Amino acid sequence: MYSLDINFLKDRPGHQKQSGGNNKPTKASLPAGSKTPIFIGVAVAVFFPALLGTALWFVQAQNASLDEKIVLLEQENQQLEAKLGDIKQIRAQTDAIKTETQALVSVFDQIRPWSAMLQVVRDRIPASVRIETVKQTAPETVAEGQSTSNSAGGIEISGSARSFDDVNDFLLSLQQSPFFKSGEGKIVTAELADSPIPQGLPEGVTVKVPPIVKYTIVSQLSEVPASELMRELEQKGTVGLVARIRSLQRTGVFQK
Repeated sequence: MYSLDINFLKDRPGHQKQSGGNNKPTKASLPAGSKTPIFIGVAVAVFFPALLGTALWFVQAQNASLDEKIVLLEQENQQLEAKLGDIKQIRAQTDAIKTETQALVSVFDQIRPWSAMLQVVRDRIPASVRIETVKQTAPETVAEGQSTSNSAGGIEISGSARSFDDVNDFLLSLQQSPFFKSGEGKIVTAELADSPIPQGLPEGVTVKVPPIVKYTIVSQLSEVPASELMRELEQKGTVGLVARIRSLQRTGVFQK
């Protein structure tokens, strides 16, 4: 006879679940708090590249801005250099004009009008002295190409006088004028000569005329600027030169 051994416990649902659970492998589950490091790692992996990209973009923008500023500064520098060149050119032209003006001023300041010089001679000549010729002399030279301290030259007067004293008095009188240098005049020649016989004497009448002194004197012109001799020039009638000098003084070229 056959016997049946039936295990009714296996047929229970609870028992089947426990049996099935023991046969399959169970997965290890992590607690919820353990995912935080993952999130931090992801955040770091995203944040730092983004920060680096932002910084790189900012630096490139700054470089572009600096490049633009450099270009503008170079353009401004070129413009300033061009203006500086214009200023230098204008300054050179101004210096040239000043040099020419000073040269013109020096010419006016060194002028000794003949009308004034002759008037000085007429005012200072003694009654016993006659003048035959008057001429201006160039500055004396001590060496080739080198002039003396007197650049104004001088005046040479020739004529006749009654005596040597008269010639000497005439020279001293000239040297007292501000137009001539004091102490630098000299008598070049002075010698006795026969006086000319008077014309128109009756026939048979003879006149014994005393001898005269033929002389030549030289006096050096003063180097005092004409602008400092305004009063003397006006007294001698040199109106034109005085007017020019005063016009230049009003412009500030001549210092009063």
